Amino acid sequence: MEFTKIENKRVNEEYYRLEHSSGLTVIVYPKKGFNSVYASIGTKFGSIYSRFTNNGREICVPDGTAHYLEHKLFESEDGDAFSKYAKTGASANAYTSFDMTCYLFSCTDKFRESLEILIDLIQTPYFTKETVAKEQGIIAQEIKMYDDSPDWRVMMNLFKGLYHHHPINIDIAGSVESIAEITPEILYECYNSYYNLHNMVMTVVGGVDPQEVRSIVDEKIRPSEKIDTQVLFPEEPYKVVRSYTEQVLPVAVPMFELGFKEDSGSRYATSRELIATSILMNAFVGESSELYRRLLDAKLVNAAFGHEYLEGLGYRSLIISGESRNPKAAAEMIDEAVRKLHKNGISEAEFENARKVVYGKMVAGFDYKSSLASELMNGEFTGRKLFDGIEAVADITLKDINERLEVQLDADNCCLSVVKGM
Repeated sequence: MEFTKIENKRVNEEYYRLEHSSGLTVIVYPKKGFNSVYASIGTKFGSIYSRFTNNGREICVPDGTAHYLEHKLFESEDGDAFSKYAKTGASANAYTSFDMTCYLFSCTDKFRESLEILIDLIQTPYFTKETVAKEQGIIAQEIKMYDDSPDWRVMMNLFKGLYHHHPINIDIAGSVESIAEITPEILYECYNSYYNLHNMVMTVVGGVDPQEVRSIVDEKIRPSEKIDTQVLFPEEPYKVVRSYTEQVLPVAVPMFELGFKEDSGSRYATSRELIATSILMNAFVGESSELYRRLLDAKLVNAAFGHEYLEGLGYRSLIISGESRNPKAAAEMIDEAVRKLHKNGISEAEFENARKVVYGKMVAGFDYKSSLASELMNGEFTGRKLFDGIEAVADITLKDINERLEVQLDADNCCLSVVKGM
């Protein structure tokens, strides 16, 4: 198999995609004039994958296992991957989200050596009873740190208020109690189930030649046999758990997140649905929206005001967040505006202005290596291709936006999460 060139004339951008014989999907996005390279390898295995099947056999693992596995893969029999990266000068990291785990590095020199380290990292698991036990104290400290983080708590409290059973309401790192149950056998079970090359994607963005990447992959990657895995989720009701949740932490200004739960089903949102939501929210609560100006004038929010759409398998929520001296009053104003929005819809002028904003942000994103790599990887895992969004922005209509509104921003199915000072 050879690389397939994928291009978009509208933005004059292109990248190369290869379904390697090993099972690994390889995507290379050359950027002319860039001296640095950003590379990542990800697997579709995140914190919500706590119950799944492997070739029909059901497996349940402790909360926080995906994150724990991320930590442990940096260790091998011949040393720590960070020590190896120190010799190449690359800056390396990793993260676990609800839906995936990703290992990455950026470099300006010794790209081949750094990519070889990354490949070795994901192919050489080394878990012993002693090394796994050693990590429990480190991750326990990380869990306690997040327990004291207002940004993290306001978000996780929101998810607990929105979701009855879906594991998105459980901290990514798990709890001190749950990680104490993790064993080498559990880590190997998850590794063998999900660190399968057919379930993994490599993305390389920057000053790099696709054929150079291909030669390294050909040399270093060991083929793997495809495994049939299926993540399992409990049935999730449409209605939220509660409409309000509050926690006291040391913050100067109270923080809030107002989440509107949706009927998510068992599929990912399409690129067109995401674009419609992005245009809708930019028109409704974007920087140039009437609602944002009203909230500012009433001194109910400040510049730390924003919105995001969180979606994945079994969960979808629109979230409006910020800082406010009176979060309940801010939420009440937003609630009133939501009900008015459902009655009147988005105007033509609001639609056109928001569409230009969304298009501009998307075009600007092509200059950021890390965001490009992330979008490419997410696209492979969700079935959304990178340029689909650009095309959707170009031909989407006001009718599409108002139809999207019909299934979003249900004012009777939301939760307000607040973290306030002591």
